[in-house]
Amino acid sequence: MEIQLVESDGPTQTASNWNIVGVVAELRALRAEWRGATKPDGVLYELPSQKTLSDIVVDLSVALFPRHFGRPGLTEEGVDYAVGNALGRALQLLLEQVRRELRLTAKARDETDEERETRAQRIVREFAARLPKVRALLESDIQAAYRGDPAAHSVDEVLFCYPGVVAVIRHRLAHELYRLEAPLLARIIAEIAHSTTGIDIHPGAQIDESFFIDHGTGVVIGETAVIGKRVRLYQAVTLGAKRFAVDESGALLKGGARHPIIEDDVVIYAGATILGRVTIGHGSTIGGNVWLTRGVPPGSNITQAQTRNDVFVDGGGI
Repeated sequence: MEIQLVESDGPTQTASNWNIVGVVAELRALRAEWRGATKPDGVLYELPSQKTLSDIVVDLSVALFPRHFGRPGLTEEGVDYAVGNALGRALQLLLEQVRRELRLTAKARDETDEERETRAQRIVREFAARLPKVRALLESDIQAAYRGDPAAHSVDEVLFCYPGVVAVIRHRLAHELYRLEAPLLARIIAEIAHSTTGIDIHPGAQIDESFFIDHGTGVVIGETAVIGKRVRLYQAVTLGAKRFAVDESGALLKGGARHPIIEDDVVIYAGATILGRVTIGHGSTIGGNVWLTRGVPPGSNITQAQTRNDVFVDGGGI
C-alpha cells in the first residue's frame, strides 16, 4: 500500500516524493543497531512517559495547594474531596511509572516479578507518606520568597508567579522519588521543571528549608550539592563540579561528592559560580559574577577583585 501525505494547502504528496519508505528502513536498521548495543538481552520494555509524569506533577500540585491549583470555586467542604481525588489519580499513575522504571533495572537487581511489584508498591506508599513533610518544606520556601523580595505583595503572588517556587515544588517531589530509588522518574520531573523555568536542579541535591531562588533563569545545582537553611540564590548561579574523576579506561566514575556545600543563611548573587566539594560557611555573602573553587569561612563577604586605574607621570611607579 502506498503511503500518502495530505497537506492542508497543497496537493496530495506520495511517500515516493520524499523517499519515506527508504528513510523508515534506515531508521529501523539504526534502532536495531542501538538495541543490540544497549539491550543485549533484546527485551524491550515500556518506558516511563514524560507526558504522564507531567500530569502526575499537576495532580500532586493540586493535592499540595488545592486552592491555588485546583478547580475554581472550591468550597471548604470540597477541598478534601479535591485533594483526595487528585492524589488518588496521581498515585495510581505513578505506580505504573515506577513499575516501568523498575522493569528496566530488574535484571541488574536479580528481582522476581513479585519482588519488583512489592518494591513498586512500597515506593509509592512511602512517597505518599512523605507529602505532608514536602508541603511543610514548601510553606517555608514560599515564606522565604515573600520575605526576601520587596516586589512580592502576597504569598499568593509568590506561589502563582515565581519560577523559583515552581522549580522548588518540582524539586522537592523529585527528590523524594530519588531517595526512594526511582532516579529516572525523578530526573524526568526535574527536566520538566527545567524546561518550564530555566532552572536546573538535579533531584539528588539536598536542600533544607526556607530556600529561595530569585528570578532564577540559568541557575544550575548539581547532584551532590548540599544546601542549608535560609539560603538565597539569584539568577545564573552555578553550584557545579570542578573536575570529573575517571577510571583506568578513561570512563567517568559515577557518583562521589563533587558539588558545593552551602551552609545556613548564605546569599549568592547573580552569575556567581562555585565549583567542587567546597564549603561556603554560614552567613556568607558571595557577590555577583564571582568564580570560586575554594571554601570560605563563616561570615565571609566575597566580591570580584577591583580594577585598578593608576596614572604614572614621569616614570613614576617603575
